[in-house]
Amino acid sequence: MEDSVHRSMNVLVLSAIATLVTLPAAAADNGFYLGLSAGQSQIASEDYGDFEFKGGDLGYKVFAGYRMLTFLAVEGSYVDFGAPDDESADVRYELDVTGFDLYAVGLLPLGIADIFVKAGVVDWDADLTTSGAGVPGSASDSGTDPAYGLGFQLRFGSFTARAEVEYFDVESANHLYMYSVGAAYTF
Repeated sequence: MEDSVHRSMNVLVLSAIATLVTLPAAAADNGFYLGLSAGQSQIASEDYGDFEFKGGDLGYKVFAGYRMLTFLAVEGSYVDFGAPDDESADVRYELDVTGFDLYAVGLLPLGIADIFVKAGVVDWDADLTTSGAGVPGSASDSGTDPAYGLGFQLRFGSFTARAEVEYFDVESANHLYMYSVGAAYTF
């Protein structure tokens, strides 16, 4: 009797392991996908004398990608970081930053979920507008710099819900982050 219980437990454990191993392959919906995310951007610029720009705003991105394998994808997006503003000595600064990025995405499938990491580049444009205290003006800058991301997504058939943080290593900023949640659909 004890021997048959032991055998039944072994069969049950092996069946559970086999099911967990095959879930990622069965649940992955590879192919072309489109999505939209929204969230909070945070930026801090380099020091300009006694002033360092710090601000955040609502941002969004529209992205598209191709998941060619269960663990590998490429993804690109248009990102609008909003228009964060800051104030110093009665001067108001508004920074409008947008960009296009391109990433290689590594995915770790966990059943109906994935953890993913991204590495790539962002081609960005920034427009700074100042107002107040008799110093209205504007300045622009642009460049191409490294970008990185980390996220988590849940897959429901062809629909995906995701949350992520992205870091854009922009040369003229101490940091530029985007924290977002969104959804995608795989065709």
